[in-house]
Amino acid sequence: MFPSSDNSFSASTLFSAYASLTGFLMLFRSVLNDFVPEQLRSYFSRLLDRFFTPKSQYLTVTIDENFKYKRNQVFEAAEMYLRNKIGPETERLRVGKTPKQNHFTVTIEKGEAILDTFENSDVKWRYVQTENDKGDKVKRYYELTFEKKLREKFMGPYLGHVVATSEEIKKSLRVVKLYSQDVDESDDDDGSAGGSWGCISLEHPSTFETLAMDPSAKKKIIDDLERFLKRKEFYKRVGKAWKRGYLLYGPPGTGKSSLIAAMANYLKFDVFDLDLSSIYDNAGLKRVLLSTTNRSILVIEDIDCNAEVGDRKAEKQKDEKDYRRVRSFVNVWSLISKCTYCGIVFVQLTLSGVLNLIDGLWSSFGDERIIVFTTNHKERLDPALLRPGRMDMHIHMSYCTGSGFRVLVSNYLGLDGLNHPLCEEIEKLIDSTEVTPAELAEELMQEDDTDVVLRGVVSFVEKRKVERSKAKEDDKKQSDSGSGQKKKKSGKRKGKGT
Repeated sequence: MFPSSDNSFSASTLFSAYASLTGFLMLFRSVLNDFVPEQLRSYFSRLLDRFFTPKSQYLTVTIDENFKYKRNQVFEAAEMYLRNKIGPETERLRVGKTPKQNHFTVTIEKGEAILDTFENSDVKWRYVQTENDKGDKVKRYYELTFEKKLREKFMGPYLGHVVATSEEIKKSLRVVKLYSQDVDESDDDDGSAGGSWGCISLEHPSTFETLAMDPSAKKKIIDDLERFLKRKEFYKRVGKAWKRGYLLYGPPGTGKSSLIAAMANYLKFDVFDLDLSSIYDNAGLKRVLLSTTNRSILVIEDIDCNAEVGDRKAEKQKDEKDYRRVRSFVNVWSLISKCTYCGIVFVQLTLSGVLNLIDGLWSSFGDERIIVFTTNHKERLDPALLRPGRMDMHIHMSYCTGSGFRVLVSNYLGLDGLNHPLCEEIEKLIDSTEVTPAELAEELMQEDDTDVVLRGVVSFVEKRKVERSKAKEDDKKQSDSGSGQKKKKSGKRKGKGT
């Protein structure tokens, strides 16, 4: 039945079998093309490819520039993240810079790939940009390729790592802005703040390193700010608004504004300078606050100068005196008519409205908010403003100390105060008198020669020490004379009584 083993695999037999098989395949192909539809043939072709083509062990994820007609945040995060992953093997890069930027922006060109490692696993990024026939941009996206078995790792923790890292990079590159209602809209305004706020770039160079403050006081402030930033979940858990209030008090020239700028530069928070005298009622205050942004510092300077938020007892006594004085001359209605005729507006901004801003329901209008109040006279403030939860941390901006002077010498003269013989003498003088950092800074700018400048500082501090001593003696004499007159008056009254 079967051919013998001697001639079963001869050349003629194989050639005959090959010719028969080829003829059959040609006939089958002809019948297939004539009687089987093209769609069905394509289906069987793909089916065969699926069975006989080896499966890839890699998965590619596409991250488009836009998602649901909006800018894709994952795309933006990847673009920012990959800037720090560019290595020497990259062949094509894109570089750009705007007039307001202090740095160059470097990104990869289309078609370039970047390798990354996450938890000992490799992943590849590739930037793709498609174009139409006219050369116009049609679509931009990133391709993220990794092993299929690592899908859960890269689609979850890794992308979260990319987003978090990009936020840190943005924070380090962010340009801090100073907002005010007295500033018109400028090129620096990105439209993030609503209402009537205008802004400029805050280019104040103050940092905690350049502040003429006691080192322990600076460390305390920095630690408090760091703790505040890390406590988002804590504030949420205890049911408090994520905000922090600071009161900066002390004489003029002690560096309150410089400290605010240092806080803003350290946190990369925008600054909103709020003038309460321009707010006429509580509703206007609410509208202004709602138009501010998260991650910002709201500054209310010289709060003791705002009558609306001063000491309520003193204001009540003043109001009673004013009312009695007015009543003795003219009735209330004629006074109101006269004020209306003169164009005077009665302000309805109240202390309760301000308190609601910093510690009431309206204090939860945003996240990561810092409220800073400044005053030259802490004793004039209503006690209701000073309690924790409203002004959580009270920072005394005192006169300059010896350690503060060393910082000023380093900033203005570029030398270590401990290495100059006159600095030790100046530090002793400063510790025994009252002189502000602003006054010392002005003296350090008088000359270019270091020795001349420091001798001038010695003369200035000695002169200021004499003036302070004389002023204290005069105040004491006035106090003694005043108490003596009171004793004489009380003695006369007792004599009359007897």
